[in-house]
Amino acid sequence: MSKSLTASLKIALAQCNFHVGDIPGNTAKIIEAAKKAADDGAQLIVFSELALTGYPPEDLLMRASLELRVKEALEEVAAISHDIAVAVGYPVTRGNRLYNCAGVWSEGTCLGEYAKQELPNYQVFDEKRYFSAGEDAQVVELHGVKLGLTVCEDVWFDAPVAMAAEAGAELILNLNASPFHSGKQQERIDLIRKHTSQHKLPILYVNQSGGQDELVFDGSSFAVNAGSECVLQMASWREDQAYVMFGQGELRAESESRAAREDGLASLYNALVVGVRDYVNKNRFPGVVLGLSGGIDSALTLAIAVDALGPERVRAVMMPFTYTSGMSKEDAALQAEAMGVKYQSISIEPMYREFMSALAPDFEGLKVDTTEENLQSRCRGVLLMALSNKTGYMVLTTGNKSEMAVGYATLYGDMAGGYGALKDVYKTKVFALAEYRNSLSPVIPQRVIDRPPSAELAPDQIDEDSLPAYPVLDDILERYIEHDESAEQIITAGHNREDVMRVVRLVDVNEYKRRQAPIGVRVTRRGFGRDRRYPVTNGWKAGI
Repeated sequence: MSKSLTASLKIALAQCNFHVGDIPGNTAKIIEAAKKAADDGAQLIVFSELALTGYPPEDLLMRASLELRVKEALEEVAAISHDIAVAVGYPVTRGNRLYNCAGVWSEGTCLGEYAKQELPNYQVFDEKRYFSAGEDAQVVELHGVKLGLTVCEDVWFDAPVAMAAEAGAELILNLNASPFHSGKQQERIDLIRKHTSQHKLPILYVNQSGGQDELVFDGSSFAVNAGSECVLQMASWREDQAYVMFGQGELRAESESRAAREDGLASLYNALVVGVRDYVNKNRFPGVVLGLSGGIDSALTLAIAVDALGPERVRAVMMPFTYTSGMSKEDAALQAEAMGVKYQSISIEPMYREFMSALAPDFEGLKVDTTEENLQSRCRGVLLMALSNKTGYMVLTTGNKSEMAVGYATLYGDMAGGYGALKDVYKTKVFALAEYRNSLSPVIPQRVIDRPPSAELAPDQIDEDSLPAYPVLDDILERYIEHDESAEQIITAGHNREDVMRVVRLVDVNEYKRRQAPIGVRVTRRGFGRDRRYPVTNGWKAGI
């Protein structure tokens, strides 16, 4: 491979928060970033995968007008490319096939288009539903520098990078839409270092930021030189633009790296904040309303909502009943005051009594059971949805992954709402995140964290009356849901057989509830919904 010893290129890495389907808005954002980069002396700006459409566009890719809209957007990209070359992702139709492409535009023309070769079709990805796979490398020359194009999943395999290197690339551009899960950033850096070490080529890794439905994108773009050194680390959880210089075969940073990568809890908390913020804002809700019970789940949800939207856009409602403790009422009021949100208390006792009176003939002679508990929850759901309808505020649900896994939630009650901040967060992690949030500023009363969790739907009720201790429950759930371990494997790992068989059965039989639950932020390797899709009606036996 021959390398230019004189050519040099100042490159901007543009980490943007694109809006799926808003092609004109995304194009305007691209042009704005390109103008800034040109003013800063850059000769090339690199955007993320499918930047024009936003990612993932899903079945919008099947719309008849897609090709026309993309064509119009590319005409605008071509126009700005007279000032600065632009590497950008977009869908391309060739014949009767659609490709996920990266193109480089300069002086009004396309220097070359690359079709993504490796199409992910696992976890949250479903690209083979829409795209055909490319087969060839694409290397374009810009100001004497040969640039190899790759798209996201390509770098998780050996062949696409090797093909670009063999085709003469001096620098690899990798355009990404890589969603977050805990621990993923180190995986990315290790992966890119492996390629740079093998091929002795620098790689620019450009990722998008922001939330899209249940997915969150952390940004965290970076650049690794041919010596496998990470020379530039961009910000996490926000839009960012930074610069590198490539010349004489060497890559160096022109911008300072952002703050060091966060630890696990900080990154996880920011993911939840970004997911809530972008879901609310991109769907144009004026704010959110939630039930504040005095328990830890709603306390953490309130903190996330305020950090995402500001206190003026958050409304909290305590809905006490006979079994609601004085401590819960006090702690809810204290947190609402500390966080500066609009807060009120509406008793559900009058409406509950009316429901029970109307149902008395049908309930006569039958034992009190979970029906009465669920009715309390459904009274609360009706109140919150009424407030939502009247104010336009979206109901933010407060259930966590442990509860959703085993069905410890009420359909049309505490499951009623538009978005779940904690839907993919296990209960043990809820406690850790509450402590983390209080380390930033003490907003959650400590006894909310310290007291045993309770739904307070019956006298002296605590969660562990109905469920194994949360550390035990969560380990069983993680093994079964995220690692697909069988019940026997989990038992062999040291768990009590009775606990395991009961938990896996609860997970299996409550799929029907999860199908009706609102979407929520995905932060683990396997969340409910896009990741884990099990049939509601099935005869599978989980014990094997």
